[in-house]
This record gives sequence, structure tokens and C-alpha cells, in this order.
Amino acid sequence: MKKLIQTIKNIFKIEELRTRIGYTLLLLLVYRLGSFIVLPGIDSALIANSDLAQNSSEGLMGLLNMFSGGAFGSASIFALGVMPYISASIVIQLLGVFVPYFRKLQMEGESGRRKMNQYTRYLTIAIICIQGPAYMATLHSQIPEAAFMAIHQLGWSSFWFNLVSTVILLGGTMFVMWLGERITDRGIGNGISLIIMVGIIARLPYALTAEVVSKFNGNGVGGPLLLIVELLILFFVFVAAIALVQAVRKIPVQYAKRVVGNKQFGGVRQYIPMKINAAGVMPIIFAQALMLFPMIFARFEATQGFAAVMSNYTGFWYNAVFAILVVLFTYFYTAVTVNPTMMADDMRKNGGFIPGVKPGKKTAEFIDSVMSRVTLPGSIFLAMIAILPAFAMLCGVNNQFASFYGGTSLLILVGVVLDTLQQIESHLLMRHYDGLMKTGRLKGRSGM
Repeated sequence: MKKLIQTIKNIFKIEELRTRIGYTLLLLLVYRLGSFIVLPGIDSALIANSDLAQNSSEGLMGLLNMFSGGAFGSASIFALGVMPYISASIVIQLLGVFVPYFRKLQMEGESGRRKMNQYTRYLTIAIICIQGPAYMATLHSQIPEAAFMAIHQLGWSSFWFNLVSTVILLGGTMFVMWLGERITDRGIGNGISLIIMVGIIARLPYALTAEVVSKFNGNGVGGPLLLIVELLILFFVFVAAIALVQAVRKIPVQYAKRVVGNKQFGGVRQYIPMKINAAGVMPIIFAQALMLFPMIFARFEATQGFAAVMSNYTGFWYNAVFAILVVLFTYFYTAVTVNPTMMADDMRKNGGFIPGVKPGKKTAEFIDSVMSRVTLPGSIFLAMIAILPAFAMLCGVNNQFASFYGGTSLLILVGVVLDTLQQIESHLLMRHYDGLMKTGRLKGRSGM
């Protein structure tokens, strides 16, 4: 405890770090306040008990609501959140693999990164122009028509109301993007990720309160004792998720010695950290989006049984197919983001080689084989985390609190918190303070 208190004191002794943390908290507060501002012309009192609020707790709408911190389900000006930006970033990242022009930009360093960021912003606007009207159509179908005061009381036409609302949604998303960029540049980094994490954490008090009430009011199975067991299991699930995020397979790399004048360069051994879960949370997001397709068959009488089975979130077949898709998408996304050939070429250019492996093609094949082997346990573990909320619901945990037992919520929380701690720790170590852990550095980091 003394070590923790001293570390906190050290954090606030550093003026730059203190300023960055304060700036980050201020912008996050602005984001949270903005998420409660409802679109102009809509009666917020009629949204709470509407189909929109109920349907925003599961499926794709639940995922969008989670990423927006509840703004999606409350018709806020930040309803689309950062999802259009995330979608655009994924598309641009995939173009960097399949399109030579974008692949060239990736290799141009800082200038190429700025150009790709600009393309990402343009694509984000294009995606909002599609998602905005789609969201307005969702509002018209899932909240009472009386809630649209601008149409029924002020006499606006539906076209102009939807157009103005889409422009406001566009402005809201661009403002959230700006907040994220400011946090990245002048805060403690990872701005977009922090915004998503804050939205997830905002749901935790309500979910935990509902679970506590259900256990203490006598209606919950097991009572307070079961609640303690649930919290202990949640703790161990978080520990397992941290192990998944931090786990790496280190490949040794030896650099040849070079003598330039009176100085010697190279001759040291370093490591390439191959992450067990290089794909992060993306396979779960892709799999969840794909699992919504069976809902299309619900319209046809002959396939309604199939749609009902594949829409049962706690059913065997839904979770079995979901887990298989997570494994497949883990391999796919890892293959897209990790380029063994580029890594082998960069290693050869810098005079590095893997002991016992020939440079060039053999090195690329070795890295690819290692990546394939370590991805298998990582993908299986990721699939287990993805379906853990279903097991939690089967054990009597309410739907909202069960989402923290796995899936995107858990992995995003763990990943962002670890990255933020790394940012803070780097500031402490630069100024000769101890790190956040007793040993001075957090274990399991990439490259450590």
C-alpha cells in the first residue's frame, strides 16, 4: 500500500504528467456530458421505455450502444460515436494489405501516416452519410412518433428533420474524433480507445447495482453468497484476459557487428515479440456482426426455426458457431496485420538475423510458422472469452453485468488500461521514478 501511495505521489510531482492527466479527464468529461444531449426536436422522456432502449442491450445494436457509451440507445448527438471512424480505420488498414498505393503509404513513415489519417477522415464522413439516415430510420421505427416534436409540433417535414439530424450526427462524430485526437496529442495517449473505455465503464455501475439488488431482494438465486462468488470469478476472468493480452512468444534476433571509425555498432541480441493475440478484439466484433445474418431468415416461414436457434444467445449452436467464427477471424485478421515478409526484409536491411535461420525467404517462413502456432491457443482462448457472457447468463447473472465477463467489453477494458498504465509508467521511468509495479516495470509488455 505504501508503494502504491508513493507512486501516486510521484505521478502528481511531474508537472507535465499532471497536466496531461488533467487535460485527458477534462475532455473525457466533455464527452460524457455530450452523450446525454438528445437530438434537437426529439422528446427524451418518450425514449426511456421505447423499443430502442430495450433493443440496445443486445446484438449489433448493443455493440453500437456499448461503443457510444449509451448514446446510441438514447438518441444523443453522439449516437454514432466513434464506430464510423473505427469502420473507416479497418477499411483503410485492409486497403494497406491489398492495394499497392496504400501499402506504399504505410512504408513512407510519418508523411504516409498523415495521408492515411486524412483518407480515414474522408471515409468516416462517407460512412456517416450512410449510417446517419439508417440511424434516423431506426429511430422512426423504434420510438413513438409522438417523440418527434419537430415534426408533429413545429411542422417540419420528415425529410428536413432527418437531414438536419444527420448533419448533427456528423458533427457529433467529428467532434468525438477531435476529442480523441486531442487526448492522443496532449493527453496520455490512446484517445479513441479511452473514449470507448469510458463508455463501457459508464455502464458498469448500473449493471453492478442491478445485480446487487437482484441478489439482496430475495428474488435472486443464491443471494449475497452467490454475488461474492460472481465477483471472485470476474476477478479471475480479468486476470486471464490480462494474461491473454500480455502473452508473447519472443523470437531472438542477432545483429551483426559493424565498426564505423572508432565506434562499434550492433552485435547485440534483441527479440521480436509475437503476441499470442495479435488480432485484439477485432475477431469478436467481426463474428458478432456476422452472427446477425441469421435474423434475415426470420422473415421466411420455412427458416424461422433456424433463425430462432441462431438467435438464442445462450443456446449451444449459437455459441458453437460464434466460437468457430472467432477462431477463423483471429487467423484472418492476424494474417492481414502481421506481414512476415516485410519483417524479414526489414531485419535483413538492418543486419539482423534469427540464429539458425537463413535471412530472406527462410526467415519469413520461420516467422509465419511461429505466428501460426502461437495464434492457435490465442484464438481458442479468445473464443472462450467471447462466449463467457453466455455462461454467466445461464448461471443467473443479469444480461448487462454478464457482458463484463467476456467479449469486447472485457478485452477493451483490459487492453486500454494496460496501454494507459504503460504511458504513465514511461513518464515515471524517464524521470528516474519507480514504475507502477514493485519491480519497476510492468511484466509481459511487448519488446520487454
